[in-house]
Amino acid sequence: MSLKKYIVNAFTKEGTGGNGAGVVLNCENLSVEDMQNIAKEINLSETAFVQQSDKANFKVRFFTPTEEVDLCGHATIATFTLLRNLEIIEKGVLTQETKAGILKVYIDKKDVFMEQEKAKFYEVIQDEEILKSLNINKDDLDDTMPIQIVSTGLRDILIPVKNIEVLNKISLCKDLVTNISKKYDVVGYHVFCISENDTYVAHCRNFAPLYGIDEECATGTSNGALCSYLYKMKKLEGRDLNKLVFIQGEAMNKACEIVCKLNVELDEIVECLVGGEGAIIRGY
Repeated sequence: MSLKKYIVNAFTKEGTGGNGAGVVLNCENLSVEDMQNIAKEINLSETAFVQQSDKANFKVRFFTPTEEVDLCGHATIATFTLLRNLEIIEKGVLTQETKAGILKVYIDKKDVFMEQEKAKFYEVIQDEEILKSLNINKDDLDDTMPIQIVSTGLRDILIPVKNIEVLNKISLCKDLVTNISKKYDVVGYHVFCISENDTYVAHCRNFAPLYGIDEECATGTSNGALCSYLYKMKKLEGRDLNKLVFIQGEAMNKACEIVCKLNVELDEIVECLVGGEGAIIRGY
């Protein structure tokens, strides 16, 4: 079967915006080098390569233009939106084999949701080097929450700031962020502020220059980690845990909506899903 390449936007907002991902079908015979070269050619933040699996419905590998990564939220949403819209799959619950494990994907007529690993909470990071790398001050931080590494599949540094004005004034020092990301073995920074309205839980920005991504307009796994972190910090009290909406990409004029769902039993998160809508842009 011939190689099929697509560009699909994930986490669209009212049919617009979204984060573009490459999706490649029929790629069983591609080498790692082939996949890396195609990801570089497509030149989006991530490209997903869909293969057959004897452990799940599909095996999916994810590449940035420079590196392979274990998992990618928006590329997963893009992949299963494409498979649904091409009528390769139907609505229901499927599984994907990834380097982060075998994860469930929930498909309906409008949305796609992906299962996240149970959140792992790692070290709390002192703020001095973080502040310098973002060109902000200590007073700009939301001091009710720590700067902490959290993962639901990929390690990110979660950084709480006071408000959207601080979020928008960030001026990234790419070299510092890259070095700090290497130092702590993380993908990058997920900077956020709690929203002042009921529509959104938080406004977010995501930076991963270590992987060739200066800023990304929607990141599923980062918001899955953030959702679990905010629950632990008791910042979700009074909210509907079945529809926690995060907005990202505003500073890039590419606003995206990422929806998280938490299933909680005895005050413990037993399941975290991240998802949203998608749209096929083109195939070639």
